[in-house]
Amino acid sequence: MLSRPKPGESEADLLRFQNQFLAARACPAVKIVKKADKRKGKEGSTDAERPPLQDSKDVVMLDGFPDTLPTLTPAPPKKSKSASVHFEDEDPEERLESHDRHITAVFSKIIERDTSAQAVTIPVPTGDPFPRTFHRSEIKSEVQVGSGRKSIFAQKMAAKRAAEKAATAPSAAECEQVRSAAPDALDPVGSAGEPPLFSIRDDKDGDFLTSQCPCLITGEGLGSQKSEQEAQAIHKENLEKLQSMSEEEILQEQAKLLAQLDPSLVAFLKSQRGNNEGQKKELKMELNRPEEFLESLPVAQHGVRSSLSMQESDMEEHVRKEENTKVEIMDDDLPVKPRKEWIHMDNVEFEKLEWMKDLPSPRQRKTKKGMQARFSLKGELIPADADLPTHLGLHHHGEEAERAGYSLQELFHLSRSQVTQQRTLALQVLGRIVQRARAGEFASSLKGSILRLLLDAGFLFLLRFSLDDAVENVMAASVGALRALLVSLDDEKYLDWTFSWYQGMAAFPFVPNNEEEEEEEEEELNGTEKSQDKKLKDENKPDPDVARYDVVKGLLKTRIQHRLRYILEVVQPVPTVVLDVLHILTHIARHSSEACSQLLDCPRLIETIVREFLPTQWDPKVAEPGFLLTSLHGVACASAMKFIRVLASGGRNATARLLNKFEMKSRLSRFIAEDPLDLPLPKEEAVRLSTEAFRLWAVAAGYGQACDLYSDLYPVLVRILQSLPELLSTKSPVVELSVQRAAAVVTLLTHVTQTAGYTAELQAKLSSNESEDSEPIPPPPVAWSQVSGLQPFLERSLKKILPQISQTETWQILQPLTTACVIFLGVYYSAYSQQPSVNPVDCLEELEHLTSEMLLPLLSQPAIDGMWDLLRPCSALCNPLSCSSAPESVSSIASLSCTGGKPPLSLLGSKSPFPFLTALLFLINNITHIHKGLTSKYSSVLGFRGLKDYLHQSWQTGPPSVTPSSAWILRHEYHLQYFVLALARRMAGTCPDYTQHASLHHCVAMALLSRLLPGSEHLAHEVLLDLAFNPEFLPEGKAGGPEAADFSDILHLGTSAKLAQPGSAAAFLPKVTRGALLRESYQNLPSIRSCYLSHFVHLQPTLTRSQVFYQGRNYLIQSMLLPEVKGPILPSDWPFFPLISLYNKVTNAETRGAVLNSLPLDLINTVTWNLQWVLLLETWRSKILQSIPTAAKLARLMCVFLTGSDLFLEAPIHRYTAALLSVYCQPKALDSLNLDAPLPGLASFHDLYISLLEQFEGVSFGDPLFGVFVLLPLQKRFSVHLRLSVFGEHTNILRALGVPLQQFPVPLERYVSPPEDNLNLLRLYFRTLVTGALRHTWCPVLYVVAVAHVNSFIFSQESTTQEIDAARKSMLRKTWLLVDENLKKHLLYYRLLNAESPLGFDLYEQLPPMRLKYLQIVTQKEITENAPALDS
Repeated sequence: MLSRPKPGESEADLLRFQNQFLAARACPAVKIVKKADKRKGKEGSTDAERPPLQDSKDVVMLDGFPDTLPTLTPAPPKKSKSASVHFEDEDPEERLESHDRHITAVFSKIIERDTSAQAVTIPVPTGDPFPRTFHRSEIKSEVQVGSGRKSIFAQKMAAKRAAEKAATAPSAAECEQVRSAAPDALDPVGSAGEPPLFSIRDDKDGDFLTSQCPCLITGEGLGSQKSEQEAQAIHKENLEKLQSMSEEEILQEQAKLLAQLDPSLVAFLKSQRGNNEGQKKELKMELNRPEEFLESLPVAQHGVRSSLSMQESDMEEHVRKEENTKVEIMDDDLPVKPRKEWIHMDNVEFEKLEWMKDLPSPRQRKTKKGMQARFSLKGELIPADADLPTHLGLHHHGEEAERAGYSLQELFHLSRSQVTQQRTLALQVLGRIVQRARAGEFASSLKGSILRLLLDAGFLFLLRFSLDDAVENVMAASVGALRALLVSLDDEKYLDWTFSWYQGMAAFPFVPNNEEEEEEEEEELNGTEKSQDKKLKDENKPDPDVARYDVVKGLLKTRIQHRLRYILEVVQPVPTVVLDVLHILTHIARHSSEACSQLLDCPRLIETIVREFLPTQWDPKVAEPGFLLTSLHGVACASAMKFIRVLASGGRNATARLLNKFEMKSRLSRFIAEDPLDLPLPKEEAVRLSTEAFRLWAVAAGYGQACDLYSDLYPVLVRILQSLPELLSTKSPVVELSVQRAAAVVTLLTHVTQTAGYTAELQAKLSSNESEDSEPIPPPPVAWSQVSGLQPFLERSLKKILPQISQTETWQILQPLTTACVIFLGVYYSAYSQQPSVNPVDCLEELEHLTSEMLLPLLSQPAIDGMWDLLRPCSALCNPLSCSSAPESVSSIASLSCTGGKPPLSLLGSKSPFPFLTALLFLINNITHIHKGLTSKYSSVLGFRGLKDYLHQSWQTGPPSVTPSSAWILRHEYHLQYFVLALARRMAGTCPDYTQHASLHHCVAMALLSRLLPGSEHLAHEVLLDLAFNPEFLPEGKAGGPEAADFSDILHLGTSAKLAQPGSAAAFLPKVTRGALLRESYQNLPSIRSCYLSHFVHLQPTLTRSQVFYQGRNYLIQSMLLPEVKGPILPSDWPFFPLISLYNKVTNAETRGAVLNSLPLDLINTVTWNLQWVLLLETWRSKILQSIPTAAKLARLMCVFLTGSDLFLEAPIHRYTAALLSVYCQPKALDSLNLDAPLPGLASFHDLYISLLEQFEGVSFGDPLFGVFVLLPLQKRFSVHLRLSVFGEHTNILRALGVPLQQFPVPLERYVSPPEDNLNLLRLYFRTLVTGALRHTWCPVLYVVAVAHVNSFIFSQESTTQEIDAARKSMLRKTWLLVDENLKKHLLYYRLLNAESPLGFDLYEQLPPMRLKYLQIVTQKEITENAPALDS
């Protein structure tokens, strides 16, 4: 017995069972009975019998199946539908399976139903976030259509159609006409030129071929508004099929049908034919009546209305006329006119032709709201009203179809397309938009920043994902867009331009300076621990969060360097993409030393770049003119050499790895030894490659590395130096590039000379074994004797170039070389004077010769005078907009904002005198430092009118904003100012007429101290050491400055306030004038300098690194990247630094719970010297401290009272604090006092004031000076919370605030005007007065203030709220009932303030009538006119 299949058996098992069953010839358990298909006859129908398909519909053909059903013979006669019986519970699926035995019964040809006439309705908008759902219980009330079971959706749709039909149903009279005429009137098929229908015989059945209406099919079951059209279309299709058949074929098919169909069904069909002809005759009779008409029927989908005239016409003529009218009307509106010879254009579908119509002309909307920005394929912004032709390809979008161009949203959408060309095009357009945005083209046209919008939308990671695309075109487009986003070629151009300036090799890292501020839990962490902690936090953050504040750091987290290496090594794209990749890598290398390390550690990245783009030999055809370079691989490239140079700037270790591991030494020798004109490259590229090779060597020499190449390539260097004068007569198109190359050579020699200058010193240390604790530094492989012969070459070249200073165009070209030569001379003579093998006399004689033969004649030339005059127009300090950030700069991408170039009259412009004058001042300073006898010969430098005007304006401008775009420019300007001040310091002791410049130079020095940027700590130290506290720069101390101060106080010049000084609670202190205090401060300047230098000792590590840079100790330099710029080195309020430092020390100790019993031994002297220095500045350099708010100054002075318990009682501290208080209480200072604004360095003034109140309660001893500082913030215009703190929480101090009215330096009007309106504070005033907590003998100032405000409040009759009105009436009644007669009189009879009165205010002798009447009304008592008057 055969086994049955079991669960889990495969198809192979089933086939095996089948074979076994067939082999056994067993009888099947089930017998299959095949019934004949009712729809077929005995013989299968052929293709010729099938009606033709309507070509206007979509047809799905199945290739695997025959077009005809298999014939079933013998075929039983087809039964009528009425004979079939179905049970109600019978499954329709089973019924279908039992009847359809062949798949072709269903899947033969699938014809799409015509839905062009379906009405499309837009969903009704609702306020809900999602469409409202309905429960099946709601279906009960719907209209039930038909019988049998229907789905909920079908019931819904049936109800909707019924409602639509009911809403659009015509009247009863019209309904009958429309129902009969609709099939013909709405028939869209047919035309006037249609041939007559074919007739085969004259009997009744032959009339069927001329019938225009179907006899059987009505279309009612389709459920569509155009069901009649569908029925008519089927009828038309049948007629066309019959016309194509011969008479014999028709008779044959008719015999087949009659044989298959049931006789009763045939009789039924014949009866239907007769009924239809009767209806047709009736319709003709109705249409012939002249008094009746048929209303024109609208065709909503086409917007065409037809007027049908059917009088005295039969059905065929009516249909033809209607169709003719319809076609004529449609021809006017259609974009394409249909013609008779066009196949399948008889059914015009308006919706599908709508897009072919001409677009409406774009118009500018008259609205204040902005319109969506649209861009061309070139990235240009298209105006909203621009009417561009459609063939440009700018109209392929759905929204705002009439407007040309694509929005950012559409481009984003297109960039994720599956079509490669679309992705490529979108990325290319986005890259061009970014390029134009960075150039500032959209700044005046668009609202907001495009770059910020793109980055917020995820543009960066869109590019990063596209980089991983396998398609090379998409990859290339994303590389180009990323280069446009990150890199500014103009920034790189100006960075290369400043490479040969003084300290131009060092640059700030491209790190955004507005990274997320994170609260540090451990404030005592050192710098290394903080950087490590920050690095760990960045590693734990998601990539988008990191990229939000630093794009380069975010890209490095995505390992972009590995992908770029893959593109260069494996993909090997076209030269443009290679250059873009190198530019991106260069920008990443400029980010930080950490970024350089990650690039160096990337496997095979540097090897690929050195091997492919810095080969030692390549095809010489590259240099042939007109040669098309299809691949950059295997060809030397200047951009690759520049990337290696920037990478070397990241640190001395990176440079050592590049020179040794990656064999860059051999590459340097290769590209330096050969003249650029002999390199098999285009001329410009060869010069650039040679220039970058020299710059790379200069960077390496800046670390004291690669100096062994100097002796090998010495002949090459000498040959270049000998050819320098030839640049004067060169008219080559690459002359500017040649000058840049020459400047790079001189810069290289400068650093080699610096390195050789310390060879003897290092050799001596190595031989003397002084450095036992640390590993000795080996001397460099270049000695001074090897570089001593360079000076004659460069000095000779300089003498030939300097006369060209009067030729403007030639000078602008040669200025980089001239600047480099002057810097070389300065470095050379500085190192020359320190060599033990050099005779000092010979050195001095050479300097005298240089001064008399070259420098003094140069300074006397008129062109130099003009250069000093250009300082102010080109200054970044005097013209802050010249270094402002670009309009499209974003905080997460560091940019120098040089896109589009700098104007000629700017610090980086072609006419800028800053690089040459800085180098000249550097040389003069070194000369005067070595040979002090030559100092007086250069006194004319400080007398130039242009220099004095520039210095005068530069220090008076406000502090510049420090951004990546301004920091590197300001750094070069600060170098010039420092050298001017250094020269002035030497002049101050030797030139008798220097005093006239002293004040100006001191102001410049003080302003420079608060502006110098990180990396210039050495300059700040030198200014503090020699300039800021130098008595020579404060001539007021010798020229009657103290006496003038006393005289000003006597005459009260510039102020109407009395300069009263509060006394001390400790002891009676003799009154000391301000002049005496200034004189004492002036004498203590050396001690003051020592105090400040000791408090800046925390800058020692950075100071050491900076000194290494400026002193040229190349063997100690760790990196050419300067520290990150987050602001100046010293804060703007650095004169208060010792006081703040002591306060922070005390506060931090108390915060940790420790009691600081011992303060520094010289605490009194430290605070005194700090106050003395501030007093000197406030008196003689008041404009220097104008950038510090008056409130900030007072807050810092409060630290005197918060540091220690009785520090403020010391006599010198008390005197100087009182003197400064009188300065800050002058009317101008009081007017500028604003305690409500945020103060720099102070989290909350309210918290500081609370601390001051608590300190006053504990240790004040009622000191009047301390009391004045407590009273100052209680002025009426400041926050009411300060006054509430005193009268609400700290009322105990009211007993000790005994500042006499005569010693109070602030006018009381600032306390009582305008009247107080805070009800809580007024109640506190009244309560302290009534309870006796506030008395005139204890606190006269606040007593006057409280009485004035309470009096104003109780007698105020202004309309106000009910609560306030009840409060003031209640307060007035309580005042009337007071037992204390003095207080009662003061509150009721207060009149005006009077500083001369002992009370501080005047009283009424009698109340004014209005007040008296109001008092009578409120107190409800009889008060006669003879009310008790005040005792005299």
